[in-house]
Amino acid sequence: MGSQILKISPLTASRTLIVNAPAVPKFLPNLINQIPKSRGCEFIKLVRYKSTLSSGFCGLSFNQGKKSFRSGVVVAMSAPGSVQKSEEEWRAVLSPQQFHILRQKGTEYPGTGEYDKFFEEGIYNCAGCGTPLYKSTTKFNSGCGWPAFYEGLPGAIKRTTDADGSRTEITCAACGGHLGHVFKGERFPTPTDERHCVNSISMKFTPANSDSSR
Repeated sequence: MGSQILKISPLTASRTLIVNAPAVPKFLPNLINQIPKSRGCEFIKLVRYKSTLSSGFCGLSFNQGKKSFRSGVVVAMSAPGSVQKSEEEWRAVLSPQQFHILRQKGTEYPGTGEYDKFFEEGIYNCAGCGTPLYKSTTKFNSGCGWPAFYEGLPGAIKRTTDADGSRTEITCAACGGHLGHVFKGERFPTPTDERHCVNSISMKFTPANSDSSR
């Protein structure tokens, strides 16, 4: 299972870099070297990041400046296709509703999803495997009845044209879980002019202020 650096956010105090746990021994030296030491950052420790991830992520904690607070910033993700389970295994870990949508490509009724009108700061992860999919800063109110994002995290979303060619399906690149569809050219005032129309039940939200060191 591989690991891919996504982003190191601007730093003002204590931060946590999230990396795929199995890849930590191999990638740890490289990750530490990428911490912007010129900004006064200091590596502290390796901590476990609790979430819905099936494989578990870890975090690299480091400090900057005199202020003290904690924040989780996703900077790495599972390699594409790295999470594979049988139908029986998926049924064992997903609710019936999650299985219907994620594995059978179902759709929740418009306006009923938990995250349709939800705009807190944080990260939206795949409800099946826990892979980070979207940042809350890319979410917008499209009025379509489902959560809408104008872009996913790099490498997190796979696109597949439907059999009839009318729409483009989006799935979690790590586990293949169905998320919804992506539409382009609708002239929403977003940087990409794309709308990722995602089922709420396909995602799990992690708040930005969650304590990643516990």
